[in-house]
Amino acid sequence: MDIPKTLAIIAGNGVYPQAMARAARAAGVARLAVAAFQNETDPALTPLVDEMEWMRVGQLGKLLSFLQKSGASHAVMSGQIHPRNLFDLRPDIKALVVLARLKRRNAESIFGAIAEEMRGIGVELLPATTYMEEHLASAGLIAGPKLKPRAEDDLRYGFHIAKECSRLDIGQTVVVKNGTVLAVEAFEGTNSAIQRGGELGRKDAAMVKVSKPNQDFRFDVPVIGPLTLEAARDARLRAIGVEAGKALLLEREKLTALANEHRITVFGLGE
Repeated sequence: MDIPKTLAIIAGNGVYPQAMARAARAAGVARLAVAAFQNETDPALTPLVDEMEWMRVGQLGKLLSFLQKSGASHAVMSGQIHPRNLFDLRPDIKALVVLARLKRRNAESIFGAIAEEMRGIGVELLPATTYMEEHLASAGLIAGPKLKPRAEDDLRYGFHIAKECSRLDIGQTVVVKNGTVLAVEAFEGTNSAIQRGGELGRKDAAMVKVSKPNQDFRFDVPVIGPLTLEAARDARLRAIGVEAGKALLLEREKLTALANEHRITVFGLGE
């Protein structure tokens, strides 16, 4: 793909949008325009970009207007929106019209409809991994101590269970211990599932995070970073499994340092 002169970043929470901004600059993108969301986007992103407009979650009309004014022909979604803000969603008229056309309202159908609206104004939504290939997890040991066979068996079992849960659109993270599923992520998010699994397992459980089968990487990509490691430390987990080639590792140096310090293994898994 040719490098666009202007890239629009639709920025959720966390450090992912900052990593995307740096990666896009390194790839040669001259101008970055950011759609930022109140109570979500980190203002620390501001000095890394050329233009930033703040809006509420649900203001689809304002988002489309901003994208048109930005002059961007391509956009990328980076970072999640916290579930509490999805419950507090106050859609504008444009969003209500789009939602009314959907027979089924889940993340994939809603974001798919938004992507179609963006295409209608000449903006192509790129995969969320664009420019971030070097941040994708590799197979095998990534950080932390080498696993014992029993622990590796738990990760592979967790991978199988997480794939089934994600196929059913329940969640993409599970916590397991000694061949028993302790927690399955649903609407509460990864870190809350880790906390619940850790409480039930007491110590030495393992979490696994995967992509959905046929996942649309324009809208969502599995991500772990230092905050995931800190949640795993607090839950006294011993291992984190991620899907090789499909999960992003953010702030890799800090993540590796935390894994080594707290003796938590980070491991890349495949089919």
